[in-house]
Amino acid sequence: MEDLEKVIGYRFQDKKYLDIALTHSSYANEAKNAGPNNERQEFLGDAVLSVIVADYIFRHRKVPEGELTKIRASLVCESALAGFARQIRLGQHLKLGRGESQNGGRDRPSIISDAFEALIAAVYLDGGMEAARNFVLPFIVDIVEHATGTDLHDYKTQLQEVVQKNPEERVTYVLVEESGPDHDKRFVVEVHLNSNVIGRGEGRSKKLAEQQAAREALQLMGIDS
Repeated sequence: MEDLEKVIGYRFQDKKYLDIALTHSSYANEAKNAGPNNERQEFLGDAVLSVIVADYIFRHRKVPEGELTKIRASLVCESALAGFARQIRLGQHLKLGRGESQNGGRDRPSIISDAFEALIAAVYLDGGMEAARNFVLPFIVDIVEHATGTDLHDYKTQLQEVVQKNPEERVTYVLVEESGPDHDKRFVVEVHLNSNVIGRGEGRSKKLAEQQAAREALQLMGIDS
């Protein structure tokens, strides 16, 4: 657990909250005296996350309510949370039942996204709302800055649709740089059209960096993205 504390930059006063966050129901059902699983903390973490995200985008995005709702939805959905969990390698710390562990549970989006919410609750219960906010914000700040409100503009799909008009063309994304500590990674990605670099992007996740690279490529093509 100490390794995970170093990665997330938070040291628990009461380790029980972290232990519960890492305990999946499959482990609790198999092990004797395993204690509670993370489902209740997941419930609380979902609510804490929603408040933190809603407060941040309200203060930093001067857009109508409908667009705020779409941005929030893009940040609290399963795929986004699973991505955040992978950034801190949360799956490798989980206590899973034998079957779940053998069947890829450590990278299953439903499991690791729920565990991420349970971890938010653990930080909140141990250190309060400000500690939870400090934990969550690094994951969402870059995304909010580039969010368009339409469930995060999918520049990669838009670029692919443009390129597919010429069947012989092929788009690939290449990770060219990775830096920073585990809790504050920075990724740099290039997008190649065949062998030519047509865009470059940076972000706190490879997914965001790829989106920014695709956005730059579209701008290079003179397409209003």
